[in-house]
Amino acid sequence: MIREIHVRGLKRFSDERVRMAPLSVLTGLNGSGKTSLLQAVFLAREASVTAEASLPLNGPCGMELGTAGEVLNADSEGPIRIDIFDEAGVMFRWVFAVPTEDALYLAIAERPQAPFAMFRRAPRGFTVLSAERLGPREVYKTSSQPDDHLEVGLHGEFCAHVLSVLGDRPLAQADRTHPQSTVRRARLLKYEAEQWLSEMTRPIEINGVRPSDMTIAELQYRTPDARWVRSTNMGFGLTYALPIILGGLIAEPGGLLIVENPEAHLHPAGQSRMGVFLAWLANKGVQVVVETHSDHVLNGIRRAVAEFGYLAADQAVLHFFGQPEDGDDGQAHRTLSLSAAGALSAWPRGFFDQYQIDVASLGQIRRRIQE
Repeated sequence: MIREIHVRGLKRFSDERVRMAPLSVLTGLNGSGKTSLLQAVFLAREASVTAEASLPLNGPCGMELGTAGEVLNADSEGPIRIDIFDEAGVMFRWVFAVPTEDALYLAIAERPQAPFAMFRRAPRGFTVLSAERLGPREVYKTSSQPDDHLEVGLHGEFCAHVLSVLGDRPLAQADRTHPQSTVRRARLLKYEAEQWLSEMTRPIEINGVRPSDMTIAELQYRTPDARWVRSTNMGFGLTYALPIILGGLIAEPGGLLIVENPEAHLHPAGQSRMGVFLAWLANKGVQVVVETHSDHVLNGIRRAVAEFGYLAADQAVLHFFGQPEDGDDGQAHRTLSLSAAGALSAWPRGFFDQYQIDVASLGQIRRRIQE
């Protein structure tokens, strides 16, 4: 597990330390550093799995960082340094040099001699789900990986293929069964995914179909007492949420799941239930990192801790990236914790307070009109 990330000289971060937990939630203003932190992890991971002496800035893990000059912190002369600490406190260091400002790559100046275990795990040990997940499509791509290596893909593009191959198989991890699963149904991947997806949207069945002589797959849905329809006849929320559920259910124990904007296209109640799912998953041996702008996802996580008991309060950490305030020591973020009752340790200005601001403004307008 990643216990801490220390980044120097990368984009907004001149010198930033970020504590991590089984569930780490990144939230805050646009362009404030949330994605930059994830990109630090991506750079370290990609430098760990390549034998090359350089690392492209555009392509791996969906990164589109542009040129080397763009990723170097404005107040730093380089190099870029990323230190990751594991659960035992062992530090792993990656150092990247900027060859020229217009270079489309970074030179790998240093990387750990002993590999960081989380970056060297088998397939499904490092899963990233981009904010730009695929919406409903007539057909989806298939993966060339063997069955036991199948993943949902960066954009969820292989979900239909995963369902067609693994949907009718029992879960590889027995503890990933839904906490309210009935004993009457086998613990198949498809059934478990359906139960979570139904809670986030409406009662639904899912199916993946791949013709044996073709390299495409179709994603199908069915509501109670209705016929199967292709994904293009259903809402975006289903297809956006499905990769997160499937990716989480098949993730390797000890692995890492990074999810950007899990709330996309979901009704507020579905967003809350997504937060519950991610907190529940973080207690099943998968480290979960979530980037979100949704107070509903946050409140779902709080309920998972306080109401459902799916995750201990000290197993979650929240980081708010915003404008520096007094006492922030120049850091780009503030770290918040949860109590056993789901209460937040602090509520910084700009941290999910827009509802209260808007309601107060409307109340003032109403009083002025009444006067």
